[in-house]
Amino acid sequence: MERFGISVQVRNIPDLDPDFLPILKFNRAFLATAKKPIAIAVERADGQAAACRTFIHGTPEMAEADRYYMDRLVKTALWMQGGWKIYVDDPGIYEYLSGVYCKGGAREFDWDFMANVFERPFAVELTDKVPETKDAPKTMGGHLEGCRIGFDAGGSDRKVSAVIDGKTVFSEEVVWFPKVTPDPDYHYDGIVSALKTAASHMPRVDAVGVSSAGIYINDRAMVASLFLKVPKDLYEEKVKDIYIRAVRDTFGDVPYAVANDGDVSALAGAMSIKDNNILGIAMGTSEAAGYINEDGCITGWLNELAFVPVDANPGAMRDEWSGDIGCGVKYFCQDGVIKLAPRAGIELDESASPAEKLKAVQALMEANDPRAARIYDSIGCCLGHTLAYYYEQYGFRYVLLLGRVMSGKGGDLLLGSCRHVLENEYPEYAGKFKLTLPDEEFRRVGQSMAAASLPAGR
Repeated sequence: MERFGISVQVRNIPDLDPDFLPILKFNRAFLATAKKPIAIAVERADGQAAACRTFIHGTPEMAEADRYYMDRLVKTALWMQGGWKIYVDDPGIYEYLSGVYCKGGAREFDWDFMANVFERPFAVELTDKVPETKDAPKTMGGHLEGCRIGFDAGGSDRKVSAVIDGKTVFSEEVVWFPKVTPDPDYHYDGIVSALKTAASHMPRVDAVGVSSAGIYINDRAMVASLFLKVPKDLYEEKVKDIYIRAVRDTFGDVPYAVANDGDVSALAGAMSIKDNNILGIAMGTSEAAGYINEDGCITGWLNELAFVPVDANPGAMRDEWSGDIGCGVKYFCQDGVIKLAPRAGIELDESASPAEKLKAVQALMEANDPRAARIYDSIGCCLGHTLAYYYEQYGFRYVLLLGRVMSGKGGDLLLGSCRHVLENEYPEYAGKFKLTLPDEEFRRVGQSMAAASLPAGR
């Protein structure tokens, strides 16, 4: 394979996506001939930064390759770790990034999204001194003492648990419709109702933990699909602090913590296997992820892997939301299955919902249809290449694979294909990390119970 004059060798090619060009393979081939040093950093909340020192070619004939490599590197840092400012020490790359991370630029979506998340105008800065990496991980989770409430806000139902000294004494699931409801009071009332119901099963409330889809900084909902229909002015007024208000209005000054549901899934996995340094990936409606580091801390990174580039193929499918191509959302969720179905010779009902289309492929897989098997084998191949890339960013010891796409025979085949690629194509990582699926212990811990353990007690 070749792109921008860079020749890339790939042994394991997905059957139904033969033009898939693993981003890690492209990067390695690019760096083999790049000799000019360059440093970049992405700054996020509270002065934290993700820095990278790497190389480009710095020649006119390789300018397009240099720009592409740096574009994908910055995009990975932004969606994996988050940030509102890019620092760079190379004038040519500064000029390029300034022209794409702006209104009307190719990365306008990312530019606007990150500005809203961090409540700062997005900026690109040329500097001689790029900031060093600075993290501020938070110790969250694993606190089981006392009377605790764990609340898990999903798109179709909300779950709540009452937990006393690590034992769940009550749990409840209630169907609700947050994604289609514009009135924030509907969401607030639903949250408070769940908290009060759980509290009625305990003598007191010592702490409250919340797991919710979205991006949370200092317990505030910066961006969350659950509140998709809430008008912007009401979002600012009533949604950003919705969980903080719900807890304080209901219980007063008790300890609380709010975390992304992907991070809480990773925490539940860490609690079940009794170890840390775990990346959780849920392949369902999208590619949701969370990470618990070596010390058992939540890093504060965004972990929005759905928008991290994984494929350097210029013909890769475009994501309708971000407008970019080759990102994880089109590979490691139900969209990935649906994308490959026609290539496998499977005709899906176009009037069906994405979830129904996935179920149709799963039914074929359970019936041992070889066409469906080709889909899961191909996704597993892509995932194997991508996990090697993720490993270089995180250095995890475990990968917990979750979500509807991983269920049934298809998930087993996908896992086998993924393992084969890792062992065959990236032997240097053999034994460095372990792929794991949810077990009975994980299911027993559960999302809402893990959420209950988030805040430390008094």
